[in-house]
Formats: sequence, structure tokens, C-alpha cells
Amino acid sequence: MPRFTDFGNDLYSGRKSFPFVPKRKLWLSIAAVLVVISALIPVVRGGFNLGIDFTGGSEFVVSDVADTSVEPGQEAVAGTGHEGESTVTNIAPGTVRVQTEQLDDDQTLAVRDALVEAYDVSEDQVASNFVGPTWGAGISQQMVRGLVIFLALTAIVMALYFRTWKMSVASMAGVFVTVALTVGTYSLIGWEVTPSALIGFLTVLSYSLYDTVVVFDKVRENTRGLLDGSAPPARLNRGFLDQINLAANQTLVRSLNTSVVGLLPVGSILFIGAALLGAGTLKDLALAQFVGIVWGTLATLFVATPVYAALRSIEPAVKKQEQRAAGDTTSSAGPDSAGLAEGGAAASSEPAGRA
Repeated sequence: MPRFTDFGNDLYSGRKSFPFVPKRKLWLSIAAVLVVISALIPVVRGGFNLGIDFTGGSEFVVSDVADTSVEPGQEAVAGTGHEGESTVTNIAPGTVRVQTEQLDDDQTLAVRDALVEAYDVSEDQVASNFVGPTWGAGISQQMVRGLVIFLALTAIVMALYFRTWKMSVASMAGVFVTVALTVGTYSLIGWEVTPSALIGFLTVLSYSLYDTVVVFDKVRENTRGLLDGSAPPARLNRGFLDQINLAANQTLVRSLNTSVVGLLPVGSILFIGAALLGAGTLKDLALAQFVGIVWGTLATLFVATPVYAALRSIEPAVKKQEQRAAGDTTSSAGPDSAGLAEGGAAASSEPAGRA
């Protein structure tokens, strides 16, 4: 624990630093490659594994079952001569759900009777219904519409809050990468895309934005007064981009702690609830959230922060401040320190003020 505390203090003071900004071209290139791979995964796999809510089909729910293993259900459906795909899921203690392609009345009765025999239950314990694809299509349209409105309002609010559109653009870049990589990973694993999974994807957006706001708030604090020279002397001797990198490092421990705290309950649902207790209805939601939290944390540090630094680095005022900071370092500490400042990783003996 003391070593971890010392590590956090070193990051906060600038004695240790991870090059989020100095190597921004590398991180953004890696992110671009990962996004392309994520886009290709569904294409290679022949599309997403859409659930019955989006494709339509027949559903059977067997309740009050003594043995909730999925094998009897799979064998029962196969024994009726049904050649289409079927999914058997343990959705709750004592409850099994069987989903198939759309069946006619005779096929529905045959599957129901087979499930009654397989799980040794009465006919009243097997409920069957048909799910049309229009419901899933309607939900998808509403989700896309809500997502566009949410992102537009978020971009406006962040631009007003930080008083610069560049932070808003950088935040949206981080969100885009988070969603793309989360969807790509979900497709790679091959689980069904269900309404619960869509809810998980939307939940990830708020987490990713929250983490980005924390980092950008520190960036705004560290860079305040640098361009007009009104910042404290302890901060004026560091370049604008170096202060952005320092802010990302100062909030690194907090970002990691927040991620771990978020992953613990979600991981419990995913690995304990779904795998051991059979809470099948929660695993789709938990997987989307678990993967999204991981990618969201990385996107904030390796995408949103570097994008903001790249947007600000082309401003004449920032270039002038960088040159001035490098000149001040050269005159006060010699050419070696100046070289470090130009690399964006110079260690300052004066810790930045805490928020």
C-alpha cells in the first residue's frame, strides 16, 4: 500500500509520468486500428448474433423445474425434428427458456410436449408465445434516436461547461471509440444481442463521459492562465501540452480506482451470477458493461486526452507558450532540462496544486 501511495504521489507531482500526450500519435493510431478491427469482426462472423427480440421466433418458458440444465431442453427440441437454430437458457432459479425460429401450431405443440417430458413437468408449467421482429426493430430505432439526441446534448453541454468546443470534440471521440470497441468485443465473443445488451451499451456512455469529465476538469485547472501568463510561476515553466499530460497522470490513480470499483459488482454478476447461479438474463447486460468500462477508461486516457492535445497543439498561442516554457527551462536548468521539456516528460520539483 505505501508503494502504491508513493506511486500516486509521484504521478501527481510529475516525478513520474506516462506519455499520454507525447506519444499521442502512437495511441491514436492504435485506437484507429482497433476500431477498424472491431468494424470488421461482425462482417467476418456474418453479422451480429441477434436475439429473438430482433429476429422474431417462438419462445417457451418452463417454470418450477427441478433440474435447470440446458441439455434436456436441447435434446427435446432436436427430438421433434426441428432443424433450425434453438437457444436454451437458464434465466432464473427453476426456470428455463427455450427460443427457436418461428414455428407453426403443430410444431409448437410438439416442442411443448417434448419439454414437458424432458423436464418432467405439467403442461401448465410450459408457456409458449410468439415474438415478432417488429418489436426489436422499434426498440432499435428508438435507441438510435435517443443516442443521437443524447450525444448532441452532451456535446453542447460539455462545450458550454469547459468553454471550448475542442474538449467536446475530444470527449465525443473517446465515446465513439468506447462504443466501437465494446460492440466489436461483444460480437467477437458471440453472445446474443438482446435488449439487455443494448441497455448495457447505453450505460457505458455515461461512465465513459464521467471519466473524461474528471480528466478534463483537471486539464482545465492545470492550463488556466498559461497562455496569458497569469498562472503561478510553478506552472509557467511547463509547456501547455506537458500540463495536459500531467493532468492525465494526476487523475490516473482515480480513474483506475473508479474502474475497479465499477468492475467488481459487474464482474460479480457476469462471472458469479451468470456462470454459477445461472442468472442468464443478466449476463448480456453485465458483459456489455464490463467490456465497456474497460474500454471507456482506456479511451479517456489514450483517445480523448491525446485528441484534445492534438487540437490545441496547432494553436499559435499554444505554440508560443511551448517555446516560452522551453526557453525558461533552458535558461534556468541548462540544455538537458530543455530537452526533457520538449519531449513533454520533464519532471517538476514543484507539485501542481490539488483540486
